[in-house]
Amino acid sequence: MVNKVMVVEGEFEHLPEDVIANILSFTTPRDACVLSLVSSFFKSAAESDVVWEKFLPSDYHAIISQSSNPITYTSKKDLYLQLCHTPLLIDDGNKSFRLDKVNGKKCYMLSARSLFIVWGDTPRYWRWTNVPTARFWEVAELVSVCWLEIKGVVKSSMLSPNTLYAAYLVFKQRDAGAYGFENQPVEVEVSVGAAGGGGGGRRTVYLEAATPRRPRHQIVPRIFSRVRSRFLDSFDAAPPLPSAVEGASGGGGEYPRERGDGWMEVELGEVLKGGGEGEEEVEIGVYEVKSGEWKGGILVQGIEIRPKLKN
Repeated sequence: MVNKVMVVEGEFEHLPEDVIANILSFTTPRDACVLSLVSSFFKSAAESDVVWEKFLPSDYHAIISQSSNPITYTSKKDLYLQLCHTPLLIDDGNKSFRLDKVNGKKCYMLSARSLFIVWGDTPRYWRWTNVPTARFWEVAELVSVCWLEIKGVVKSSMLSPNTLYAAYLVFKQRDAGAYGFENQPVEVEVSVGAAGGGGGGRRTVYLEAATPRRPRHQIVPRIFSRVRSRFLDSFDAAPPLPSAVEGASGGGGEYPRERGDGWMEVELGEVLKGGGEGEEEVEIGVYEVKSGEWKGGILVQGIEIRPKLKN
């Protein structure tokens, strides 16, 4: 490795710095950081604005202009790192924007306020509250519903081209706990375009970690389904396979996993953004409308759309 570095430095040391910078701009942010360690000559070129301007999205000026708080930076590298480490609130605080640190791809989160939530403005079913660990000023707290339906939309032109994206519901249980979600399948869908083309169809996820199924000892009339949901498993709920574990697919659905920020997330589906500049809409949906069971006790922060890591 040392010999390779010496060869690289020897081959390029007689080139002007701006030429080296232009060459490095065709690499990746990770490569530029590694090459900056080769020598002071490479460091100067690798940290130049010419390099990091290429790593920023072409429309970054328009994006950061939507922020309610002015952004100050000393260099394009400084701006890049800020956008990687500190999500930027845009669209009047209804969305957040950041960059993937490794590849510079765009990442967005749609706030709960920007989503369509059935009965979302009815305090009997949902209420809006502040959570200090949330990215947004408000999150949606599910009080109690028997019909759960959440939808979000993002323009495909907002996403980085030639990138496989995945959408994630970002949520957590309130301190008092949740009910009605244990072993309860939830349908999710990500589709592209008005006709739903380009999506993977509906599939099943769970909003609680996999738990052993308990035996049922009594039948309760449906009129008491709300009370029953707090203490008993749904009669119609499909039990997960014994091998199902938190954060992994099993029993026909995916289970949530904890994020680094303390919230939970579950993948809702994928969408491939091509190289075109079309204005198609990416529609994202979460549905539990079939069981008739009452459920509540979760806090919905929003839906995040980010590049999917390769396994």
